[in-house]
Amino acid sequence: MDRQDEQHSPAVVSNRTMDIVVAVLLMAVGTLVMWDSWRLGLTWGLEGPKAGYFPFRVGALIFLSAAVTLIVSLRRHGESGAFVRWDQFRLVLQVLIPTAVFVFAIGYLGIYLAMALFIAFFMWWQGGFSLVKIVPVAIFVPVALFLMFEVWFLVPLPKGPIEQWLGF
Repeated sequence: MDRQDEQHSPAVVSNRTMDIVVAVLLMAVGTLVMWDSWRLGLTWGLEGPKAGYFPFRVGALIFLSAAVTLIVSLRRHGESGAFVRWDQFRLVLQVLIPTAVFVFAIGYLGIYLAMALFIAFFMWWQGGFSLVKIVPVAIFVPVALFLMFEVWFLVPLPKGPIEQWLGF
């Protein structure tokens, strides 16, 4: 797709809308930080500042800066440009959806089998590689990571039926 086609691709969401959404989310985060800091104690005690003293101030700064962003965004009218266009969003979804399926599959297949399938799928779908290249890579990478994490570093990762069948 050339530059001219990209400019005519309809916008999924505008910059103004995303500014408003992110500002509201950051205001919620700032509020949560301030509330939890209040619960921990936000004053100065005999031994120095209580646990919530500094986090409360950070939460207040987050809230105030997000509130300013929200006010500025709400006052801005007219075209603010596209945050993302459909052709760009489609590319993001081509990675996001298979990655979400991969994360979901980890719970049922274990990380290593899910990883092998994920690598094989992406090499085939996005890379257009042949099975001669896909199979060795899809086997080697999970086996190498299994050895590194499970055997050398002794860090257990989610296992599935294959690892149980092999006795791990």
